[in-house]
Amino acid sequence: MRKGFVLFYGLKLLPDYSLGIQTLLLSLMLVLLTGCSAQGGSFDLKGLAKSDIDLVADAHRRASEVMVMGLLEKFYKRNPRELRKHKGVTLAQRQEQFKKRQYDQASMANLNGVRGIDLIRLAFSDSYRGDRVFALMLGTQDMIDESYGGKHEFFILDDLDQQKLYHSARNLEVVAWLLRSSKDSTGKPLILANSYDPDNLNLSFERLYGRLIGNQDMLAIIISGDTQRAINKVAHSVVSMTLMPL
Repeated sequence: MRKGFVLFYGLKLLPDYSLGIQTLLLSLMLVLLTGCSAQGGSFDLKGLAKSDIDLVADAHRRASEVMVMGLLEKFYKRNPRELRKHKGVTLAQRQEQFKKRQYDQASMANLNGVRGIDLIRLAFSDSYRGDRVFALMLGTQDMIDESYGGKHEFFILDDLDQQKLYHSARNLEVVAWLLRSSKDSTGKPLILANSYDPDNLNLSFERLYGRLIGNQDMLAIIISGDTQRAINKVAHSVVSMTLMPL
C-alpha cells in the first residue's frame, strides 16, 4: 500500500447519514483553497492526491526525460551522418518527436518492427544500415518509459516497481559498455560518443550516462524502502554483457 493521505478520502470515512456534514466539510475546504488562490498562492489542487514519494518520483521522471533529451542532442551532433539518413529531418524536429512520443513513419519503417531493448541491440548490430542514433535513443526512451510504468506523473494510487528501475539502470550500464566496445569491420565505433584522445578529450557522454544511471538507481532504492520490497541484484559480470528485459 502506497503511503499518503488525501482529505477527500477522509470524507468517505463518515457514515452515510452524515451527508450534510460531508457537504459542509467539502464546502469549507473549497473556500479555504479558493482563499489561498485569491491571495496569490501557487496552490495546485492535484497536489492533494500526491504523497511525498509521488513528488520524488515526479522529480526523478522529469530528470530522466531531460537527460535522455540531452543525450539525443549530443549523439546527433557527434554523429551527424545518422540524422542525414532521414532526408529533411532536422535535430529540432527529432527532439519534438521524442518529447511528444510521435515519430515519423519513414523513421519507424527502418526499425525492423522492434521496440524497447531490442532497438538498443539493433543500434549496435554491425549489419544495421538505418539511423543508429534514432534506434538507440528510441530504445532507451522505451525502456525508461517502461521503468516508470508508462506514466509521466504519479499519484497516491500509482505504484512503481523498484526492480524495473534497477534493471533499467543496469541496462544503461550495458549501453555505456557497448558504446566503448562496438566497432565496425574497420575498427571504428559504430556510434561515436566519448573521445579518449588526449588532444580532444570528451567524456561528456560518460558523465551524462552516469547521472542517468544514478537517477534510476536512487529512485529504485527509495521505492524499495517505501514498499519494503527488496531489490534483486545481479552480478556485475552479467550486467556488463546482457540487456535485461524489464
